[in-house]
Amino acid sequence: MPPSNTKSLRIAVLADSDTRWKWGASTAGRVAPAAPAAPAAPVVDGFLLRGRATPTPRQLAEVGVRADSLREVTAAEFLRVMAREPYDVLVLALVGGGVQAVLHGLRRVWEDRTDRPVVVTGYVGVVYEKLADGLLLRHGADLVLANSRQDADRFRQVYEGVGADASSVTEVALPFLGGAPYTGEHEPYTVVFAAQPSVPETRRDRTYLLERLVRHARLHPGREVLLKLRSRPGEHTTHLEELPYQKLAQRLDLPPNFRLAYGNMGEVLDRTDLMVTVSSTAALESLHRRVPTVVLTDLGVREALGNHHFVGSGCLASWDQLDAGHRPVPDEEWVARQGVAADGGYGSAFDTARERIAELLGRPGGLPPLAPYYTPETAPGYLPGVLARHHLAPDGSLLPGAPAADREPGPVRQIVRRAARGAYRHGVQRVAPVIRRMGEL
Repeated sequence: MPPSNTKSLRIAVLADSDTRWKWGASTAGRVAPAAPAAPAAPVVDGFLLRGRATPTPRQLAEVGVRADSLREVTAAEFLRVMAREPYDVLVLALVGGGVQAVLHGLRRVWEDRTDRPVVVTGYVGVVYEKLADGLLLRHGADLVLANSRQDADRFRQVYEGVGADASSVTEVALPFLGGAPYTGEHEPYTVVFAAQPSVPETRRDRTYLLERLVRHARLHPGREVLLKLRSRPGEHTTHLEELPYQKLAQRLDLPPNFRLAYGNMGEVLDRTDLMVTVSSTAALESLHRRVPTVVLTDLGVREALGNHHFVGSGCLASWDQLDAGHRPVPDEEWVARQGVAADGGYGSAFDTARERIAELLGRPGGLPPLAPYYTPETAPGYLPGVLARHHLAPDGSLLPGAPAADREPGPVRQIVRRAARGAYRHGVQRVAPVIRRMGEL
């Protein structure tokens, strides 16, 4: 399906959370091939996959990434749209199982077509767990984007190691990096702790980090200390958050120079002098802008925390060191391998992806059918369960009883869906922790 010489490129983005929407929509803008004969910018249509982490309007506004249209869909509804709409590029910004299900569903609805869109997928940020599982669930897309040279090498090793085609792996960078480089201390000097929904996981560890942040504020009354939060209580992000820092903070006597902060991370970084986190992707955003960045070692350097990814970065430090005035110096070679491009090479990071997409769009005879590694033959005990969660049969067709895909949900159904989602979030954040504590008695 070569891009039209007179019309804008059409790109669809399917996302299942606020951070994945940010990644997917940003990626769409970065990888769109240049079309000299098409003066208009690409048309980007957004689709939010209905589920526990479907972003709220507030979260979407905070992300700060816009689309020409945006609607909420089930997998069945989305597949129906893809069967009839002539898109050029499709970006799947989903958890691995969601990518795999949609790939099989698309293979089915496009089985008689060669003029299908180029399908692109990848990861929101640091890949520190379930490498093989997540990668094989993403196999089958035309491009699997790797956010760094290090990730590209690892991705190819996994695919080649199981005998899967690794040609889809394409090195890029995180698509939402940017902003003005750090030029010096602000007034007041500002320390930001970037919170994560599920790291660390326990109340004890989260309370410890919060208390150390508050202690830092007390030790340095001339500094502004911000706790940068991802979501408000009741909202979900990519990961579940059972113990929001907002609720833990209600029990503490907070100093006047300490406050909670929401909003776009890029805007927060504009006034940051020291970024502190356990393992958030915010560390890479910060390093890209050369803001002094610390990855905490207080709870250990462990795979469960994800901070093991930063071994060799020069950024590992403890709160004791920060309280004493330590400012880390990142290792330039490590930074270069992470796709951070603090040396100014970020502008060309997506050239290869753009070239590959343009080549695929212009491929004589169109594109071959999607070919995921997982099939009913290679994974008969795993794939059916992955697909069934999205109401798909092993052959990619809709299972009986799947939500109707040929009409928009009515007002009553929309109310029921919102109520069900609210009940689920209430259960995760209030009921589940109580049950867990009772089990520990």
